[in-house]
Order: sequence, then C-alpha cells, then structure tokens
Amino acid sequence: QVQLVESGGGLVQAGGSLRLSCVASGRTFNLFRTGWFRQAPGKEREFVAQMRWSGGYRYYGDSAKGRFTISSDNGKNTVYLQMNSLNAEDTAVYYCAAGIGAIGEWDYWGQGTQLTVSS
Repeated sequence: QVQLVESGGGLVQAGGSLRLSCVASGRTFNLFRTGWFRQAPGKEREFVAQMRWSGGYRYYGDSAKGRFTISSDNGKNTVYLQMNSLNAEDTAVYYCAAGIGAIGEWDYWGQGTQLTVSS
C-alpha cells in the first residue's frame, strides 16, 4: 500500500503562485507514475499533470500547460505542483495520485488540498 498526503493549498490572489506538495509513504518502490488532478464544485475531476515516479515524461492538461510544472524529489518521496499565473478558474480541490502501471486506473489517491484563488 501507498499513502499520499497533500499540502500547500490555501487562498491566493489572482495572478499569484503557489506550490503544492505530495508526500508518499509505504511501498513507493512499486510506483511507476504520479500525477495531480483537481475537482471544482459541480464539475468532474480534471487531469492536471503527471510524470514518471522516477522522473521525466511530464504531461499536462490543457489548463495547466505553460503555467504549472510538476516535479519530484525521489529522495524525499515528494511530488510538487508549481502553479503560476493563477486565476479564479483554478479554484478546486487538488488531489495527488499514483499508479503502479504506466496507463489505466490510478491506484492511490491523497485526501486533497483546497486551493482558492480570489479575483
């Protein structure tokens, strides 16, 4: 089993930046990929970004391209999401996810961290 714990959410003004963190514990050696998703009130969960757990192979959702950066520190078992140029549409609960396989369902999810962007 793998446990994921997000942190770093909060209230930020439009145009500002914030970095989310996700610490993984447990059988992290089984992980192949990690990613971030978000869900705004009344909306479906949306893919934000993903990368290989070992590093590299970064992919972004359309809303994140050019503004967000996913990165990792394997020594700390931590994944980050640097978010710049935030706007009100970025307001959502952000979830960290991890998968054993290269594709398909994500096996592990964090509890989520709230980001609110004030306009």
